[in-house]
Amino acid sequence: MTMIPVREILLRLAVAAALGAAIGVERDIRRRPAGMRTSLFVCLGAALFTILSNEIARQFGDTGSTRIASNIVQGIGFLGAGAILRESGSVVGLTTAATIFVEAAIGMAAGGGLFKVAAFATLLVLFGLVVLGWFAQRFNLKCRMRVFRFTTSHAENVMMEIQRLLSELKVKMQHFSVSMVGEKSVVEFDADVSYSQEEAILNRLNRPGVVSEVVPLEGHHE
Repeated sequence: MTMIPVREILLRLAVAAALGAAIGVERDIRRRPAGMRTSLFVCLGAALFTILSNEIARQFGDTGSTRIASNIVQGIGFLGAGAILRESGSVVGLTTAATIFVEAAIGMAAGGGLFKVAAFATLLVLFGLVVLGWFAQRFNLKCRMRVFRFTTSHAENVMMEIQRLLSELKVKMQHFSVSMVGEKSVVEFDADVSYSQEEAILNRLNRPGVVSEVVPLEGHHE
């Protein structure tokens, strides 16, 4: 087993860092966790551990050259779990965790000198994040948790219309509440809706005397 030239090591690390950063840019654009720096570090770290695994085995004559690399999968699982469990009470961040997992694999491929494999895998990841993400949004395939808030002086009428509308759209209401702010009533509820359902709710209830507001439910990220 021969030593990898220093120039080759630097090239592998640079490729891993560049591919990780490319994935991270998409995450930053979409305002998701694990952005450019995190993705770069994941790929770079995986590549470096892969190289070290080979070099340490060569230096000490250990035949188990994949021992360090094999533990990367276990280690990256903790980082992925942190991305999923970072919000209390909600299973969120699954896409981020999966992205971190595949970034480590890309880093290992680059660290092993499999540049074409690493580059192709990066393209597939970006295809999944960008193209499939756009497709899901364009055709309303993905629902999002939203908080709907309506401020009005006619709470009973708005409440009855909300119930009829959600029944028509087959949307399940969650955490429904009515409160008073001065002389106005605030009707608020959470719902898991597609883009078209969100638009239908707002269009139906958007009228004089009703102030409509919809915001993402805090803690829900891909």
